[in-house]
Amino acid sequence: MKIDATPLSGLQVILNAAVGDARGRFTRVFCEQELGPIHPNLHFTQINLSETRDQGAVRGMHYQLPPSAEAKFIRCLRGRVFDVAVDLRTGSRTFLQWHAIELSYDNQRAVFIPEGFAHGFQALTDDVQMLYLHTAPYAPQHEAGVRHDDPSLAITWPLPVTMLSDRDRGYPSIDDGFMGVRV
Repeated sequence: MKIDATPLSGLQVILNAAVGDARGRFTRVFCEQELGPIHPNLHFTQINLSETRDQGAVRGMHYQLPPSAEAKFIRCLRGRVFDVAVDLRTGSRTFLQWHAIELSYDNQRAVFIPEGFAHGFQALTDDVQMLYLHTAPYAPQHEAGVRHDDPSLAITWPLPVTMLSDRDRGYPSIDDGFMGVRV
């Protein structure tokens, strides 16, 4: 397992080496011991599976507010995605900056997203399957989001957005009064 830092503090890209032979391949998807140094007391409480049917669909940009703020470990199990994290942490030197990485079954990458980041992705292929490990259970009373097309973020999606949920479409734009997320 190789861990690479990104320009956004705490946001890490994880590369897993697959071992293969004539039968197929074996990949260690997660190792608490190896990820411990990037997030002390790392403990996942919920694992979710997301399936997205159509290329161009966007899911996000989601986060949970304290006391239910969560870190996420995300991996693509099928297809390819343009995975985006936005730093919403109050006082962060990279506040409102975003970073994207392509995740796919083939490239064996995963991403670790700390508390205080919004997360979303665009399906680059049909039939995408994503695995999410969360450090806090889903708490609808603490869920929040930012618009995928917010001009203050200026996320450059690689494909035209073909599908978006009503919830994701309804998030407000970031205004001058947005103070971020205290974590």
